Amino acid sequence: MQEQLRRIQEEAAAQLAAITDKSGLDALKLKLLGKKGDLTLLRRSMGQLPAEERPKAGQMINEVVVAITAQIEEMDAKLKKIEQEKKLAREAIDVTEPRAHTPIGGVHPIALVQDQMLKVFTSMGFDVVEGPEVELDLYNFELMNIPKNHPARDAQDTFYIDENIVLRTHTSPVQARTMLTRKPPIRIVCPGRVYRADEVDATHSPVFHQMEGLVIDKDVTMADLKGTLDAFARTLFGDDMTTRFRPSFFPFTEPSAEVDLTCVNCHGKGCRVCKGTGWIEVLGAGMVNPKVLEMCGIDSKEYSGFAFGVGLERIAMLRYGITDMRALFEGDVRFLSQFRDD
Repeated sequence: MQEQLRRIQEEAAAQLAAITDKSGLDALKLKLLGKKGDLTLLRRSMGQLPAEERPKAGQMINEVVVAITAQIEEMDAKLKKIEQEKKLAREAIDVTEPRAHTPIGGVHPIALVQDQMLKVFTSMGFDVVEGPEVELDLYNFELMNIPKNHPARDAQDTFYIDENIVLRTHTSPVQARTMLTRKPPIRIVCPGRVYRADEVDATHSPVFHQMEGLVIDKDVTMADLKGTLDAFARTLFGDDMTTRFRPSFFPFTEPSAEVDLTCVNCHGKGCRVCKGTGWIEVLGAGMVNPKVLEMCGIDSKEYSGFAFGVGLERIAMLRYGITDMRALFEGDVRFLSQFRDD
């Protein structure tokens, strides 16, 4: 047995010296110390020895097992160190090597326009107020002078969650919530996403963005509304811009107007964009209907106000010459990378 142990140790030492990877080391460990390994089988054969020789034989086997185990563990540590050094060499980074610049994303044109418009209105003293997109019918319609069964509801193409909960069709509910919780004077703008059951085409989408404005104070007139919108138009599009009001109807304003803007393409000279008129329709506005004021707890004999609402997609298309609204929602990086904040 002593001769066998000596031979096993010599062979193990020679095989360890030739090993270059972890798989080879695992195979040698299994051959020597596994369930059917050389030393395991030798230990099992001790039963064939005379009883007086077994203690000495067991001691010799254990000494060889301990020695070989230590050698295997040493080799394992050595292989791990070699592998770690190879990995570090593979992953080494030359910090002096010039690299191509990583492309940096830009701001979406809708976000650009919203930020630009907010800067305009906040510079005039407006507060920015937001509200929920899933809204109660009360705020979305009834407090805006659009009671149930009112014909104006048909024009809204509303997404109903149930009879009394809708996806808001405009940001006007934010105005209602503000009038119910604040005392005049009130001067706010309400940006946000709105929803209507429109078919998708170059100028319509079931999801789009609005910014509405509301001013409530004593002695507010249509002239104040005109001056505010003229200042907005000139700041956003240039000093030669102006607005034109045309009579219209909205349940929540009286009188109401469709507001045209000097054509941003031809600056009023007439072109294919404005169909030769020199004007482009951009938003709706008007004096807040006294019924809306009264329903929101504001004395319409003491206070008056104006409101307006503009689609952000409409402004973005005019500002950046975009001809198809769908491009704003498709996420094409080639398209979006063209825009920057001026």
